[in-house]
This record gives sequence, C-alpha cells and structure tokens, in this order.
Amino acid sequence: MNGRIFIVGLGLIGGSLALCIKKEHPTASIFGFDINSEQVRLAKMLGVIDEIAENISDGAISADLIIIAAPVKETQSIIQLLANLPLKKNVIVTDTGSTKRTIVNSANCLKEQGFTFIGGHPMAGSHKSGVTAAKEILFENAFYLLTPENHVENAQVELLKTWLKGTHAKFLTILPETHDYLTGIVSHFPHIIAASIVRQTEKLAGTETLIPRLAAGGFRDITRIASSSPEMWKDILLHNRENLVELLTEWQDEMNWVKGILENGNADDIYQYFQQAKQFRDGLPAKEKGAIPAFYDLFVDVPDYPGVISEITGYLAKEQISITNIRILETREDINGVLVISFQTEEDRQRAEKCILTYSSYATSIGT
Repeated sequence: MNGRIFIVGLGLIGGSLALCIKKEHPTASIFGFDINSEQVRLAKMLGVIDEIAENISDGAISADLIIIAAPVKETQSIIQLLANLPLKKNVIVTDTGSTKRTIVNSANCLKEQGFTFIGGHPMAGSHKSGVTAAKEILFENAFYLLTPENHVENAQVELLKTWLKGTHAKFLTILPETHDYLTGIVSHFPHIIAASIVRQTEKLAGTETLIPRLAAGGFRDITRIASSSPEMWKDILLHNRENLVELLTEWQDEMNWVKGILENGNADDIYQYFQQAKQFRDGLPAKEKGAIPAFYDLFVDVPDYPGVISEITGYLAKEQISITNIRILETREDINGVLVISFQTEEDRQRAEKCILTYSSYATSIGT
C-alpha cells in the first residue's frame, strides 16, 4: 500500500510499529516525531523512519495514518492539537495507550471535525525501552486491542488492520469500557500488587538486613513488573481508577478471607486455596502473549570458575541467538551457580536450550 504514515512517539512501541509497517508496506513513507530529539535522530539513522517531522503539525497534515505512541496523558493533548489541524479527510488516527475510555472520549473533538479515531492497544513490551530496542517481531502473536466507537465504519477498522498487518498480532475489537476493565484485571491490578509487595519488603528490610540478599532470586522474578516507569503507571492508574478501586476492594476481601483461614488453622482450606490457584494458573495459555510482557528465561546450573559466563554466551553467539538479559542467582550455597538467561521469544529460548546442551559438557540441568 502507498501512503504517508506519521508516528508521534519513537520509543519501543512507536519504533516497532514503524518497522512492521515498513516491512509489510515498503512503498509507504514513514515520518516520525518525538519530543526527545535524540530518539528522532536515532530513528532516522537506524532506518526506522524515512523522514523527520519538525513538529506534529507538519507531520500530520498530509498523513493518511497517524499513530500516537505516547503516554496516555500526552495522547490527550496531541488529540486536541490534531483536531485543530486541516488533516486529510480520510485520515485515520489511532493510539497505543494502555487505557481507552478517557482517550476515546477525548477524541470526540476529532469526530466533530469529521476525522476517524480508532483506539488501539498493542499488548506487548520488552525488557528494554527506546527506539534502539524496536523490533519487527515485538507484536508477533500478541493481542492488539482496537476500540472503535459505533459510528466508525467497519471499512476503516479493516483499513487500519491492513496497515498494521506486519505486526502479525491478533486483533480483537472491544468497547473502550470493556478494555479498561479487562486490562485492569490482568495488567494494571497486578502492577499495583507487585509494587505493594516490594514496598512492604522494603519496610521490613529496615530491621532484617538479610532480606535484600535473599530477595535477589525468585523474589525479583515475581515482582519484576514493579520496575516499570512510575510516571507511566501514575497516569494509567488515574485513567482507570474506578475499575482499580473496585478490584482493590475485592482484593481486600480475598486477603481477609485468607487471613481468616490462617487464624483458624484450617489445613484443608489452606490446601484448597493453593490447589485452586494452581489449577487455574496451569490452565492458562503457555505460549500466547498476554497483557504483561512475557519473560522467556532459561535457568542453567553452571560451575563456579572464571570465564563460565563468556563460555555460555559464546555458544549462543556462535548459533546467532540473541539474549535480552543475563544474571546469576546469588542464593546458592554449593559450588554450582544458577545462570538466568532471558530471550525475546519462546523460539529463541528453545534454540538456546538445545545449543547449551549440545556444546556444554557440564550444563546438564536446564529449566524454564
């Protein structure tokens, strides 16, 4: 397809969308803008975009598709700006925000001018941020939620999907209110809980100095989403506060019930509590991407001697397998350590496991 695409926000999401569109529609022209001039410069240098827009107005006026890949608060301001510009009559404006009802309501100003706005939320992410982390495969098999209002013609929704075909994502069309409720349950609420666990642990660490050391392994894994951007999550929670207040009230009821069975010492209720949680969790799709970015980790038992890490990474480099993160668990007390290696995809993790077992004479214990 020919056309002019304008992307506002050239971070991980905006940059990855640009790469996906370029690959699927090589004759399209992609213009980009970001308030961070260094991100724009890198995007042009790396070939993520074709041209740099000096400002939002210059980039938007002649665009056939405008993608706003900015924080939810800034997205509202950008929408207001676009509504006052002489955009193309058939332009489609979409966003990538994690909340939808407030943003879709803000887009009424575009509707009044006859422009089409379709809310969007690609449910994918990465360990890294910025345009240098952008990847064509970021959205592959991830859910991409679209939230058009009733007045938006289906042909416009299908056209947007065609532009975004190169993401290889799974498109779902739902109401903005439904989006916020569902993502509140499976994404926003877990981030609050992870942050609360970390905060409570921090308070207790004031009197128990061993806590930080003991929390270096599995504790970091189960709370890793608490390291997300505080500024971003402030805006998300404020935009979705009604749903989250309701969910937190239900969570308090759940915790009071757990507290009650512990106080009563009811062994069967305690067992059933964990058994039911295990059954539901084990039944969740294992290979599909969900609301929270997945972490494809390998746990490799390795002996403690100089050069062992470079040896393992050397095997992976030989097979051209990229890694996104690597660390050592520090809670082991024997001569072996546990090397945790993170990958971008499940396929890379499987290839890495086969590679390490093939080349290594000692890595006989590998888990995921």
